[in-house]
Amino acid sequence: MRILASLIVIWLSAALSPVLAASSPAYQSERITARLITAENTVTPDAGTISAGLQIELADGWKTYWKAPGSVGYPPELDWSASANVGDTELLFPAPTRFEAFDIENYGYEKEVTFPVQLTLDQAGGTAVLNVSANVLVCAELCIPEMFDLSLTLLAGEGGIDTASAALIADAAAKVPAALDDAGMSNARFWWSPDASELQVAVDSSEAFGADLQVFPDMGPDAAFGAPVFELAGDRKSIIARLPVLAVPDADTPLEITLRDGDRAARFDAATPSDGPLTAGTTTGLWSIAVIALLGGLILNIMPCVLPVLTIKFASALKSSDQSAARIRTGFVVSALGVLTFMWALAVVLLAIRAGGGQIGWGVQFQNPVFLGLMITLISVFAANMAGLFEITLPQRLNTSMARMEHGQGLLGDFATGALAAVLATPCSAPFLGTAVTFALAGSGFEAMVIFTALGLGLASPYLAVALRPSLVQALPKPGPWMVRVKWVMAALLALTALWLASVMVTVAGWVVVLVLLALIAAAVLAMLARKNGRMVAAALIVAAVFAPVVLRPAPQAIAQSADWATFDEASIGPAVARGEVVFVDVTASWCLTCKANKARVLDRDPVAELLTQDGVTAMRGDWTQPDPAILAYLQSNGRFGIPFNKVYGPGAPEGIALPEFLTKDAVLSALETARP
Repeated sequence: MRILASLIVIWLSAALSPVLAASSPAYQSERITARLITAENTVTPDAGTISAGLQIELADGWKTYWKAPGSVGYPPELDWSASANVGDTELLFPAPTRFEAFDIENYGYEKEVTFPVQLTLDQAGGTAVLNVSANVLVCAELCIPEMFDLSLTLLAGEGGIDTASAALIADAAAKVPAALDDAGMSNARFWWSPDASELQVAVDSSEAFGADLQVFPDMGPDAAFGAPVFELAGDRKSIIARLPVLAVPDADTPLEITLRDGDRAARFDAATPSDGPLTAGTTTGLWSIAVIALLGGLILNIMPCVLPVLTIKFASALKSSDQSAARIRTGFVVSALGVLTFMWALAVVLLAIRAGGGQIGWGVQFQNPVFLGLMITLISVFAANMAGLFEITLPQRLNTSMARMEHGQGLLGDFATGALAAVLATPCSAPFLGTAVTFALAGSGFEAMVIFTALGLGLASPYLAVALRPSLVQALPKPGPWMVRVKWVMAALLALTALWLASVMVTVAGWVVVLVLLALIAAAVLAMLARKNGRMVAAALIVAAVFAPVVLRPAPQAIAQSADWATFDEASIGPAVARGEVVFVDVTASWCLTCKANKARVLDRDPVAELLTQDGVTAMRGDWTQPDPAILAYLQSNGRFGIPFNKVYGPGAPEGIALPEFLTKDAVLSALETARP
């Protein structure tokens, strides 16, 4: 009888309680099966929390949603208010997958998912009655809210672990995104495009990212983002994800970003955006890019656009040929310092403009008529001085002060020579240069200074080589009549440089400004030839020439377009490709000498020129001679800050094929062939 009474008590307890196990009775419909499970069979003495889980099995074709559902849907909603001895609850979300519903990108789960739930007890060690009312949206061809109640009771006492339920909860908890460090990731950063049409996310990893890589932004249910496009570093340990922004709530809404790479997942709170577009690179990558920048600066010395730079360098060597080895070494080190100082100043100015929300890029100072006016004036005066029309001398007091310093005489001129050489090199591009400049301008201030320093060292390498081997200069022939002829040649080359800059200024500011500027410069040179008060008049005319573009306030000039080239329009590229056409994009400028070299060597010559005019091929040119926000946005969306930039789109390459800065016939023909239907 005692045994029978005990069995009756157990049976009545089981009948009157929702369930006396680690799993609730299941809720079932045609679409889902849901259970409430716990890792514990009982509430052990002094236990203050319970590890639970909402287990959902989905029928084929049905899906449910993550905490940020995407463009449609909503996450599971759980109400624990009917529970006993349950205080705080925390619903956790495993990393989701990306799927489409109604042709819209969404985040969620299919087949099966377990949501871990951490329950805090009001009375530690006491019996807990878990009653949850759930609202779970499931979607296939249509969406249906599944509303159901689940119950489970855990009695107080010494019990064990339900191994099956505990394994399910533990597996689900392992899929919940961890902190970056715990997932082997670091250096997470993000950036919004100026028009808020794109979100960029970058992160580094201690191990190579796999093929199953996804990024999920979370700004609440009102935000929506398109599918990301990934850019991976060569070792696959750094990524950039570019996500189209479809809808965002208020800009102050917190942003959390989740990254999933196969079985590992990480999350971070995106609080402070980067100053500019992102590049994929770790600290190791920074020094690799620094080496690339060094090579880019070195190659810049032999590019076709650096003729005036070489002229100035040779003039510096010519001036030093009869000096001592120590003085030659000092002078060329100071010239190298002039190159580096300009690079540092350029980096600081560009970073300041970027911080203020302005346009930045390599060579964009040549879009400014004031800068062009200053350069034309300086080079013209330099050319006249080289031709021997007059001699520029410093005030006697300054000469005396400099002479007191060891090897000091003429060091100011050496410094200016190096700085001017660097200035004249900036409208040029070279192999490796685009990669280095993009990394610098998209990264932090420290990264920018490292890259521009390396770039300056590469550009200054001829000066540094002579500083190491002064005998290279001393090997030049002894001074004689030949030096006069060489100076006239160099003066002519500098004059041609000034005329080229004037032609650039015509497209930026117009003929009136250029003619006034050249007239003032000519008058200044004539005044320098005069004996009486000539220098004062010349100085006044030079100042007037420098400020002429400011006073005249030139209006932007219309840019003529070749009949064979369509005007750049990024929005028309996609529809053209959808029609089966090939689109060749050339971003150029009148101040970009590498662009001119590409046209002369490749784009304007057959067979490339003939292919670009064929039916089914659209040659599209963007002229960046003057500031253009649309072209800048296009360059930045492709991770570029300088020109030339060429890209080929087509049915065979809908995302486009970016070409190297220095074009070759074979590279263009290969890209056109790949992009064809």
